[in-house]
Amino acid sequence: MKLSTRGRYATRALLDLALHQEEGPSQLKDIAQRQQIPLHYLEHLLGPLIAGGMVRSTRGAKGGVSLAKAPEEIKLSEVIRLLEGPLAPVECVDDPGVCRHSTFCAARDIWEEMNRAMNHILESTTLEDLARRQREKERAEPAMYYL
Repeated sequence: MKLSTRGRYATRALLDLALHQEEGPSQLKDIAQRQQIPLHYLEHLLGPLIAGGMVRSTRGAKGGVSLAKAPEEIKLSEVIRLLEGPLAPVECVDDPGVCRHSTFCAARDIWEEMNRAMNHILESTTLEDLARRQREKERAEPAMYYL
């Protein structure tokens, strides 16, 4: 399965909100700048993220967007399904009836194994896990000095 830009950008935007949640609501332009996501693209992702109960929007001078749930309550599987749809690498994994060969297809067995592995990783990884990994990477990155 290859994630689309929608899924990747949504994950990065949610990660940004998790990393900056203690600062209060974030402006979309700030998320776009920090994550290098085109602002107009981020604006299009906001609707599904709000409708999916992952993000809330606050109006006013100190308004912006923030996570609607705690980062440890948001599984990556939920994010990807919301933006990408089913996670199966091929249609016959979710619906064997679409292929008359599905009951005796060795390739389908491999697609099912891939699907189980991918689902396990995405189901067991939360936004908090991702934020923790990001913080660790940022701490481990050596400082760059320019003369």
